[in-house]
Amino acid sequence: MFIQDVIHINWFCQHTWLQSSKNTLWCLLGCCIGDFGTIAYFQFMQIDWPVILIMSLAIVNGILTSIALETFILSKQMSMKLAFKTAIGMSLVSMVSMELAMNLTDVALTGGAILTWWVIPFMLIAGFVTPLPYNYWRLKALGKACH
Repeated sequence: MFIQDVIHINWFCQHTWLQSSKNTLWCLLGCCIGDFGTIAYFQFMQIDWPVILIMSLAIVNGILTSIALETFILSKQMSMKLAFKTAIGMSLVSMVSMELAMNLTDVALTGGAILTWWVIPFMLIAGFVTPLPYNYWRLKALGKACH
């Protein structure tokens, strides 16, 4: 895929934006469960780890819970083995960019590894907006959804 292929797709297709937004929201739900859960655990248990380690663990856990949620959802439509295989095949680029955006937002606004009522919406917005163009492109150009 060349840059001209990216430029020449229709970036104004409302149906594709809607579908990629829905897909991104499912990914965000799965990712934020593990991410927020990890940060909250370290925060509430007052475990004194370096911020970079907590955030790295939060990213890994976010990706794992996203895969687990997708496997659970897909297992209603197909065998567990195929559901897991499909979930593993989701866009890792989308999940990693989402996780990085959420955690970098947390670091920028709170210093990192701190969940407060006011930072969560900013983290969710960053986590949604960051992978959305990639998810749109992937769906439009390749016909592949992240979920």
